[in-house]
Amino acid sequence: MIDAINSLARRVPAWLVYLAGLVPPVWLFVLALNGQLGVDPVKALEHEMGKLGLQLIIAGLCISPLRRFVGLSLIKFRRAIGLVAFFYIVLHFATWLALDMGLRLDEALHDILRRPYVTAGMVGLAGLIPLAITSNNWSVRRLGPVRWQKLHWLTYVVALAGGIHYVWLVKTWTLESLMYLAVILGLLALRIVKIRKRMHAAA
Repeated sequence: MIDAINSLARRVPAWLVYLAGLVPPVWLFVLALNGQLGVDPVKALEHEMGKLGLQLIIAGLCISPLRRFVGLSLIKFRRAIGLVAFFYIVLHFATWLALDMGLRLDEALHDILRRPYVTAGMVGLAGLIPLAITSNNWSVRRLGPVRWQKLHWLTYVVALAGGIHYVWLVKTWTLESLMYLAVILGLLALRIVKIRKRMHAAA
């Protein structure tokens, strides 16, 4: 089964991820314009964009453990998944700033500084920016593989900030939000164990 999936993945071009990534935001904007996102379409749109971004960040973090423990090789899609996740988070932020806050920058800054869930969200967005900028072969060559890899450990900080943001945002500890946070913590723990094993092996 795994071999069949790997064989299929080798034939599927990565650019299809970018193309598929355009569908949810377009569909959600259409639903919003047609009044099909409930009584508060702006909040619904903002929420869905953020949740999709968080889901893709988690999906990207799952790729290495899947290859390590299951043998499922989806590495070729990781960059595209990460960039689509960044696109969704930017849309999430833009919806909040433009449609929810009405571009009232002073109030937005106040929320960023005074509301912990907004602060956590901004930490996640800030961490995503250098990741997106360096998600190209030129940056790998310029930084070198080791430095580039260390920079991209920021993905775990971004995921953790996003998970905390989501838990605080919903204001109640829902099963869904706690599951996202638990998966992120589990993936972070796997990474820490792997790094410690490398350090012991090198000692």
